[in-house]
Amino acid sequence: MIYIDTKDCLDQTENFAIEEFALRQMDANETYVMFYRMRPTVIVGKNQNTLAEINQAYIDEHDIPVLRRLSGGGAVYNDEGNISFSIITKDDGASFNNFERFTKPVIDALIELGVDVKLSGRNDIEVAGKKISGNAQFATGGRLYSHGTLLFDVNLANVEKALRVNPLKLQAKGVKSVRSRVTNIREHLREDMDINAFREVLLQSIFQTAEIPTYRFSEADWTQIRKIQKERYQNWDWNYGKSPKFNVKNEQKFPGGLVEIRFQVEKGRITIAQIFGDFFATGDIQEVENKLLGVAYTRDTLDDFLEGINVPLYFGEVTKEELQTIIFQ
Repeated sequence: MIYIDTKDCLDQTENFAIEEFALRQMDANETYVMFYRMRPTVIVGKNQNTLAEINQAYIDEHDIPVLRRLSGGGAVYNDEGNISFSIITKDDGASFNNFERFTKPVIDALIELGVDVKLSGRNDIEVAGKKISGNAQFATGGRLYSHGTLLFDVNLANVEKALRVNPLKLQAKGVKSVRSRVTNIREHLREDMDINAFREVLLQSIFQTAEIPTYRFSEADWTQIRKIQKERYQNWDWNYGKSPKFNVKNEQKFPGGLVEIRFQVEKGRITIAQIFGDFFATGDIQEVENKLLGVAYTRDTLDDFLEGINVPLYFGEVTKEELQTIIFQ
């Protein structure tokens, strides 16, 4: 096994790009281990509907990145108090969905630290009935990775704030996350330590030596990593546009009249737009509906859209600010 040192990079777009580069480009006969942390970030599973999984108002207010990973499973909130591990290896045909194989070294290390943990269900690690780790896998081209979170000292109050779904009428057709009770590993340690010391314990437990063989990236490697980072993990179409289609229905009564907006969104963009209401206006509302087709379903793009149309012409006495409250809730 060889260790990939991410230098404690807190940009998860880079960490995901390194992980994917190792999976697809590095020696197919070697097994690699990497750890990564991140600034506050929400990560959704490959098959999830991004907008159905996040509290958009909280995400916007706190400027939290939302990323889609290659592996399946549910949405998670991570911050600097979480450390994730990833084991990248050959797909032997019997390892995919075998979470016990990949979590055992971590579980053994935690037990040595006095944490009474066990693998629960298919892919979670728990202590005292509370979740400290969720795990997921991705396989391609005869290789796979199995990665998982380790909630060491995460701000747990923010987990529900970031992942709580807004009360807009959104009928998602993707996978829904299951919200589990969670706890931090640090609360259960026999002796307290910080997250850096914890990582060192994990490394030495996995490699069974203090002399850890470490891979050093070349300039050519970094060129490929940056390419993956830009084209996938920094790409709105990947993080939002890969979402399964869904429907949105928002309705509100304003002094200038009732407005009802219905959208169908596919790959993150509006494919059907219908606007109803009892407001008085001279313009043809179908012109607005037609202009909305193909627009990305995000707060910023819809705010820009409203800036670009003559709101009084199409909505009478309903104001732009009022429309902003329902066009994207």
